[in-house]
Amino acid sequence: MNLPAALFTPSWHAELELAYARRDDCTRPVQRRHLGPLRVQKHLYPEGPQVCQHIIVHPPGGIAGGDRLAIAARVERDAWAQLTSPGAAKWYRAAGPAYQTLDLRVAGGATLEWLPQETIVYSAAQAELHTRIELEGDARLFYWDIAALGRPAAGERFASGHFQSRLDIRRDGQLLWHERQRIVGGDGLLDSPIGLAGQPVFATLLVSGEIHADLLERCRELVTPVRGDLTQLPGLLVARCLASEALHARAWLIALWRLLRPALLGREAVPPRIWNT
Repeated sequence: MNLPAALFTPSWHAELELAYARRDDCTRPVQRRHLGPLRVQKHLYPEGPQVCQHIIVHPPGGIAGGDRLAIAARVERDAWAQLTSPGAAKWYRAAGPAYQTLDLRVAGGATLEWLPQETIVYSAAQAELHTRIELEGDARLFYWDIAALGRPAAGERFASGHFQSRLDIRRDGQLLWHERQRIVGGDGLLDSPIGLAGQPVFATLLVSGEIHADLLERCRELVTPVRGDLTQLPGLLVARCLASEALHARAWLIALWRLLRPALLGREAVPPRIWNT
């Protein structure tokens, strides 16, 4: 009897649900529910009790066709959570799509920093990501993402497959930012000057709030090998770059974070130790 090959293709379905609340002068994790291979390591307080840091871990080390990852995080009033990852997320070549959904909710007076390391999308991968962020009242957000298409160091271009993402940010139900993108392997957009201009890495930073013109100029004057710029929109600062390497894009984002965090969040930037390992 011949059965469809899909029946023999293993896939992971994983969920992670987190919540944080302010207790006296400390941000505490009040919910950590997981299903499948998604975890957080022990919560840390490298800056003191006000900022709770968690490192999200995906033990299989990569995402393949049929995998579905769902991450939800809720930061309650006046709490402050900082979420990052121990290394790059890898999306492997596959015969079918893999999915990730990210649902972030931040209450009034609360702060969320979403600072993962890069996402590497192998050639022939089919990666589909959907991120929803809901802000309430004066909630604060510092968000970035880095995508690397193919593996240039191994001589691999993003020749087939696709990378598809959607990002929606709302404050009190009103849309602040909506973005949809679909990049197909081997498409002319990869080399077009109005596309990725031959660069395999692109990154986006989004921060709630507004900065003075002098600080915006300091950000633009950073000496960096990436091609990047910033735009101040009403209530939202947007930064983007193209780069030849993920390390260059990440270094640029961290440099911006060091400049912007004190101005917009009122705290000096303390890089997580996991970024140096």
